[in-house]
Amino acid sequence: MQSYWWEQIMTIVTVPIYAVTILTEIILSNVLHRKLYDTRDTLNNFLMTLLNTSLDVLMRGVFIGYMAWAFQFRLINWTEHAWLYWIAVIILTDLAYWFVHWMSHMVRFFWAVHTVHHSSEKYNITVGFRSSVFEPLYRGFFFLPLAFLGFEAADVVLAFSIQQLYGSLVHTELLRRIPGWDWIFVSPSHHAVHHASNPRYLDKNMGMIFIVWDKLFGTFEPEDDHYSKIRYGLTSNLNTHNPAVVLFKEWGQMIQDVKTAPGLKNKLMYIFGPPGWSHNGSRKTSVQLRQEETTGLQPD
Repeated sequence: MQSYWWEQIMTIVTVPIYAVTILTEIILSNVLHRKLYDTRDTLNNFLMTLLNTSLDVLMRGVFIGYMAWAFQFRLINWTEHAWLYWIAVIILTDLAYWFVHWMSHMVRFFWAVHTVHHSSEKYNITVGFRSSVFEPLYRGFFFLPLAFLGFEAADVVLAFSIQQLYGSLVHTELLRRIPGWDWIFVSPSHHAVHHASNPRYLDKNMGMIFIVWDKLFGTFEPEDDHYSKIRYGLTSNLNTHNPAVVLFKEWGQMIQDVKTAPGLKNKLMYIFGPPGWSHNGSRKTSVQLRQEETTGLQPD
């Protein structure tokens, strides 16, 4: 219950933090002639987070229910190690979400949800609000192991809220590298790479707070000043701000692919294979795009 109230306090506190940082970024963007914001794009960002938050609230009871069930069978009792408990819950919640994020890039079904977040061709703090709308329907299951490790649902929710605050604030072009800090933690430069559609940068830097997960699991890629300038967005951009298209275009394309694919194996690959996979080579996965680039085809 204490964590519940802390989450409410944090929600209240983050509103002015976001307001000040976004306003500052807009002012500096105009002073520096950077054009970091587009009104329609920004409105979409706020709409997506509103839809995501609404669904998250609806799913909260379900999440607390199965976490409470799993908590009965916890393997660790942290009662005498409160300080260690809070360090561990923040670190392990971030690790759990790393797997959510990784799965969202590796499996097309989940990419159809996550593509919303990558569909903006801008990179500013409000893009951090451009949430994967339907993610709350399944995200909690990735956190379930934390209950078996002795972490209560409310504490995981609080740790996730901290993660989301940090993750939103690194969506900015006005700050890039943070020497020393970005050896362990995600920097704006790291996450800019994650949002890039350049072949080398695809499916890299999945971490939200800690970049060490990517270094451990082989998905880390530093920003290279000698490589092509970062292009934000998708490998094939939507070219529209229509919210329905932003939300459902990938779903529609996936359904069409399944309908027209020859054989059951191909149909299943269009759902559970990597994004960009095609049975006839008409599209490319991120791995194939990187291979093409390294064998001589340079980025634009």
